[in-house]
Amino acid sequence: MKKQIILTLAITLVFFSCKKDQPKEPVDFKSGPWKAVLDVQDNKQLPFLFEVMEDQTLKIFNAEETIDVDEIEIIGDSIKIKFPVFEGYVAAKFIDSMSISGSFIKESLGRVVPFEAKYGEQDRFEISSKPAANIAGNWETIFSADSEEDRYIAKGTFSQNGNIVTGTFRTTTGDYRYLEGVLNENQLQLSTFDAAHAFLFTAQVTDSIMNGYFYSGNHWKEPFTAKRNENYELPSEDSLTFLKEGYDAFAFDFPDAKGKQVSLNDPQFKDKVVIVQIMGTWCPNCMDETKYYVDFYNQNKEKDIAIVALAFEYAKTKEKAFTSIARLQEKLKVEYPILLAQFGTSDKQKAQEKLPMLNHVLSYPTTVFIDKKGKVRKIHTGFNGPATGQKYIDFKNDFEKFVNQLLME
Repeated sequence: MKKQIILTLAITLVFFSCKKDQPKEPVDFKSGPWKAVLDVQDNKQLPFLFEVMEDQTLKIFNAEETIDVDEIEIIGDSIKIKFPVFEGYVAAKFIDSMSISGSFIKESLGRVVPFEAKYGEQDRFEISSKPAANIAGNWETIFSADSEEDRYIAKGTFSQNGNIVTGTFRTTTGDYRYLEGVLNENQLQLSTFDAAHAFLFTAQVTDSIMNGYFYSGNHWKEPFTAKRNENYELPSEDSLTFLKEGYDAFAFDFPDAKGKQVSLNDPQFKDKVVIVQIMGTWCPNCMDETKYYVDFYNQNKEKDIAIVALAFEYAKTKEKAFTSIARLQEKLKVEYPILLAQFGTSDKQKAQEKLPMLNHVLSYPTTVFIDKKGKVRKIHTGFNGPATGQKYIDFKNDFEKFVNQLLME
């Protein structure tokens, strides 16, 4: 309750300050390059770049990724930037025509992160010295190595061109999407911002060892260590989630936006290969997966195939959860059904209670493959998105080969 009061006060203060002494006409959002920074822990700043277009929309850049943003409201010297798909938004005030200041806000999670942006700056991180190493390649990585509860493994995959470094960390449950940054001497800095996640990685690097910290917004920090290992591979994503002993089928019964209960026994799934996507509208890996599934479905919907998504939402009310679902469906042009499996939390233990036949819900997303006879043939944990390069290509090839195999049976 205290957390929500603080959040409400913060939002009120942002808008109050934004509306104080407003000019009669809205401030022009100066077109061209901008650099934004979010304040995280340890007096660190998480930078990202965006460009304001002539039509007052903007584009956010993370390595090879471009995010188009067209929901921008300017009233006097106040500005609100609402990002596509996800609920996070910026509420800020123009200090002058070349700078804005405010907060990045995620209401459902009660998070407020200080935000500033300045016009004209085009370097994500400052380049101050020549790199002392080349970190291109694969890195065997452990996060929170000293914590039995929080410890997990990952694979870092990076490219380097002079000081500029791009790449990502893959975990057993997904990837950290498009990371971009610099290596100055032996100091590595990487960041990404997609309106759901705001990630900053800092590390001290040699040719073979990397030690540093991972910051998520201003609410989470953990150490990580990595060593170069070109042959390192994570466990198979198809072996982590499975039906528990005593269960021989997957089942669900959840409502759609019209309040209709939908289950696997419905006629729309009869005698079809069914792909069940366990996801959340707040999840960037789920968004990447949904984009791919939308393309695949549009190319194959005339076949005996059905896709259905089960959304586990942290929105506090059912109405807000369905609003988030509708927004994702509209933005990504999702034609297959998305059902509301849970709202008020994205806790995986609670999700597993809704799907008791699974040994656990380890990751959002998770995909369940069901053949025409209703038998579970495979469960794939996580998603390797386009930021993972060849791994993403391999996933698509394996996915299409397996689904086509099921269709021919």
